[in-house]
Amino acid sequence: MSSLRLSTGWTLVVLSLLLHLFTVYAFSRQPDRLAAFTVLPIWVWGGAGLMLSCFAFYFLRASLSLVMTAVWAVTLLVGADEARVLANLGKEAPKPGPATAHGSEPVLRAITVNCSIFRYGDPSQDIAAWQPDIVFLQDAYPHQVRRVADVLYGGRGDYRSFHTNGIVTRWKIKREVRNTGQRSQQATIELPDGRALETVNIHLLTAATDLRFWRRESWREHRINRAVRHKELSTVMGILKQTTSFPNTPTLLGGDFNAGANDIVHQRLTRWFDDAFAAAGTGWGNTYQRRLPVLRIDHLYATRHFTPARCRAVTTRHSDHRMVVADFVYP
Repeated sequence: MSSLRLSTGWTLVVLSLLLHLFTVYAFSRQPDRLAAFTVLPIWVWGGAGLMLSCFAFYFLRASLSLVMTAVWAVTLLVGADEARVLANLGKEAPKPGPATAHGSEPVLRAITVNCSIFRYGDPSQDIAAWQPDIVFLQDAYPHQVRRVADVLYGGRGDYRSFHTNGIVTRWKIKREVRNTGQRSQQATIELPDGRALETVNIHLLTAATDLRFWRRESWREHRINRAVRHKELSTVMGILKQTTSFPNTPTLLGGDFNAGANDIVHQRLTRWFDDAFAAAGTGWGNTYQRRLPVLRIDHLYATRHFTPARCRAVTTRHSDHRMVVADFVYP
């Protein structure tokens, strides 16, 4: 084996190892200064690492390069959000029409969808096909929220709109809490049996999209962007705690986080909430962009009063996001 071939192979192995160490650190610790790196899914960097280790094996023909390939494969299996669905193999997916009972227990069906200001058309019929009980709408003007409510419930439901958010339900809304500083709203819904549940609809700051990593300004933009979303979600949770007896209040929280499922902003919810898709999702769960969804930025969360039974992401031609449909057992 020539010295050039040998040095090339070892260089590729070292590069793959360094990229792996940096990737694991960045995604496990999630420092804000590396927000630009983690804005991409971990499998993007994993793909690059796998290519390096495979090329290393071509040049080096050494077992160490195969070990690096295996290490990357395990890292992606454990770290990639898309791999979580493997734990839900065999679970039932929600189907259009009225939500069926889960075993012998009735379920509540919720949907979240970014409507893109109806830029791609009216998604009302696509939503109505799933006959949801509660819908969280983002990027929808008040008259569009009313349109969705009318199509779903024919004037017999209830809705609240604020800014470009809307909560629509087949039941009665008793109270609404607004956060005038951002795109979020909170509503108390009364169920037919007299019980009440809290709903929170959020639309966090639009994500930074500058991927010119060679520019310092790009890293700064991503760092500031993430910090703002952290602050927004903290405000939402603060209002929820001030206006209810949370975490003792049954609560559904949904919306457009503008942050992938591995982003640290979601960790602020794991103490009290279950991610419906992580718990019961089936199929490809990423929601953005509709034609080639590579990020799961639209989410439905529920407090432990609920049990996620089914969840999936559903394509609609009338948005650049896919909508998330989830069934919850609420005994």
